[in-house]
Amino acid sequence: MAAPSTSDTLLPMKSYTLTQTLTGHKRAISAVKFSPSGNLLATSSADKTAIIYSLPSFTPLHTFTGHSQGISDLAFSSNSLYLATASDDTTVKIWNTSTGSLIKTLTGHSNYVFCINYNPQSNLIVSGSFDETVRIWDVKSGKCLKVLPAHSDPVTGVNFNRDGSLLVSSSYDGLCRIWASSTGHCMRIRRLWNFSTGKLLKTYSGHVNSKYCMSSAFSVTNGKYIVSGSEDNCVYLWDVQSRKIVQKLEGHTDTVISVSCHPTLNMIASGSLENDKTVKIWTQEE
Repeated sequence: MAAPSTSDTLLPMKSYTLTQTLTGHKRAISAVKFSPSGNLLATSSADKTAIIYSLPSFTPLHTFTGHSQGISDLAFSSNSLYLATASDDTTVKIWNTSTGSLIKTLTGHSNYVFCINYNPQSNLIVSGSFDETVRIWDVKSGKCLKVLPAHSDPVTGVNFNRDGSLLVSSSYDGLCRIWASSTGHCMRIRRLWNFSTGKLLKTYSGHVNSKYCMSSAFSVTNGKYIVSGSEDNCVYLWDVQSRKIVQKLEGHTDTVISVSCHPTLNMIASGSLENDKTVKIWTQEE
C-alpha cells in the first residue's frame, strides 16, 4: 500500500490512505462516480464497458456492455436508479442500476460523446460532444429536445445548476457558457468564475495538467477541499480557502484522469489511464 506524501510543505490534516484497488477494467479508466445515495460506485473505460460496485465491500454488481467503442463519461440519476453512459460510438445509453439492463439508446451526435449529466429532477440528460454541440434529452421518451451550437471546439464538460434551470458547458475553445435549460438560450460566457459577479475566485496549482482533460471534485464531508487528478500519477487535495496543497496521494502508475468524492463518507475514488487501468479507493484516517 502506497503511503501519501508527507512533505514539510503540506498542512496537517487527517491523511487519506489507499484502502482498495479495483482491477475490473482491461483498458484505461475514463470516469469514476459515486452515486448520490452513496451505496454505489460506477466506473467507465476505453474497454467499452462500465461497472458498478456495491459499497462498502466494492463487490462488482453489474458490467454494462453494449457500446461499440470506449466510454468517456457516466452519470447517475439523482435517485441512483439509473446510469447514463457517453461513448465514442456517438451514443448515450441509459441503464438500470438494479438489474443491469439497457433502458434506452440516445442517438443524434455526429462525433464522440465526451461528457454527460442528469438534471436534479432526472427527467433530462445533457450531453456534450466532439461535434461541438450540447444536446438536451428527454429521459422518458429518449428524444432530443434541443441541440445547442455550443462551442467552436469539442465540448469537454456539461452540468446543471442545483435547481436545473441553468446548465453550463465547457470546451477546448477555453470558454464556459451558461444556458437556460428551458429555452436553450446562451445567458453568459465565463472562464472560471463566480457566477453572479463574473470574477475569478481562486486558482489551485501544483499538479500537472498539460495534455488531458481531467476531472476535479469538491470534498465537503470533513473540511472543504478541492480534489484533482494529475499527469504525475498522483491525486492532489487543496484546502479551498488557503489554496494550499494539503495532501498528495501516490500509488497510481499513470495519469489520474478522474476523481470522485463520496457524498457522506471521507472517501475518494480515482481512476487512471492505460499503463495502470485501476480504480483506487482512498479513505481518511479516523
